[in-house]
Amino acid sequence: MNSAASSLHFTLLFAGLCGLLQFALTVLVVVRRKQARVSLLDGGDAQLVKRIRAHGNFVEVAPMALLLMALLELRGFVPWAIVCFGVLLVMGRLLHAAGILSAHRMWARAAGMGMSLFVVSVQAACCLWVFLKYQIS
Repeated sequence: MNSAASSLHFTLLFAGLCGLLQFALTVLVVVRRKQARVSLLDGGDAQLVKRIRAHGNFVEVAPMALLLMALLELRGFVPWAIVCFGVLLVMGRLLHAAGILSAHRMWARAAGMGMSLFVVSVQAACCLWVFLKYQIS
């Protein structure tokens, strides 16, 4: 394995975990579509709408977080920070999905979104910092 590929050690872990979560959210949508007999859009089914949004929000946020994580890891960013970003991302996405899918856990939706946006924004700032650091030196 070349050095660039081997330096994505932690991103591989968190991408795999996110892939499993996306798979689970997709299955929830497919199962509900079959139950509600809705093949396109949401058919006005409230439970299907929630499942579609839980899945949709995941695919709107997780890819950018994982891309930023991979870029930072490729540039040799401190491993403990990459692990922290990954743990917060996975926890945030799990909390957010649980919050959408359960009417009694709206706090989880807000906390999960906050954690996810924190990860994306801090990673984005770190990417800019790394870029500027190498441009100036």
